[in-house]
Amino acid sequence: MTNSNSPRFEGDNWDLASGVGVTATAVAAQRALASKGPNPLIDDAYAEPLVTSVGIDVFIQLMNGDVQLVDDPAYTAQRLNEGTAVTTRYFDGFFLQAAHAGVRQAVILASGLDTRAYRLPWPTGVVLYEIDQPRVVEFKTRTLAELGVAPTVEHSAVGVDLRDDWPDALHDHGFDSTQPTAWIAEGLLDYLPPQTQDRLFDAITTLSAPGSRIATGYVPDTSDRVQNGGRKLDEGWRQLGLNINWPDLIYTGDRNDAATYLSARGWHTTVRTTSELYADNGFDVPEAPSMLAFGDIKYVSAIRE
Repeated sequence: MTNSNSPRFEGDNWDLASGVGVTATAVAAQRALASKGPNPLIDDAYAEPLVTSVGIDVFIQLMNGDVQLVDDPAYTAQRLNEGTAVTTRYFDGFFLQAAHAGVRQAVILASGLDTRAYRLPWPTGVVLYEIDQPRVVEFKTRTLAELGVAPTVEHSAVGVDLRDDWPDALHDHGFDSTQPTAWIAEGLLDYLPPQTQDRLFDAITTLSAPGSRIATGYVPDTSDRVQNGGRKLDEGWRQLGLNINWPDLIYTGDRNDAATYLSARGWHTTVRTTSELYADNGFDVPEAPSMLAFGDIKYVSAIRE
């Protein structure tokens, strides 16, 4: 069995095959799966070669549709594809709407194997910054370059831990805090300690000129999410040979509500539920009890006033 994570600790580090970095590879495998078939729900041609290069067999089997994660109607390939499409379309649309509204800087926080720099039709003049662990951004940038894939936007990979002085690193790469910026923090907040989440939003606010935008997703009760479905999901991974203990990767405990916190700092927020986004995309929300683990995500977009 592949041993892929241990409990989080202050200053821990990871790559895409270990620790919390495994979650980025799992999400990319799901994007690859959702991009396959005669009627794919999204179009991410680069997720598959990235997952293949990371080399975790279970994720390769998952993206090829060779295994089902657990025996549950919420985790069929179609259901996984729909859930992946909902999230991917939401953040894709956020970035493109911001760019077409004239925002010319974009930042992906904890970018992992995100491929938006390579697959979105960015308008001329946009600069996109990606922030993640140095080993993570180096791996993705090098792997895609070796495949002959070039960004569709002016692109800067910033290798820095979000627990360190990432604003200075961002400025060192040419970021201009006097210009409006579009930020996304996709699938990130659960993996930050509550106080670090606050510091992240404080830093973003300081760096954001009026007209800046942010999009993120969060779960109001992370501990409830773990109990209702996260442990079942872990068992599914273990049966397939991958030792993931998701509760060890996230930070539980009381944290500030993301939308409320941003609103108090001069952001005009809009909150959408998972059910609303499923309906927007023409999907039915699965009724299986295990969907409680993933169906309570709140999607927040905000504009700095």
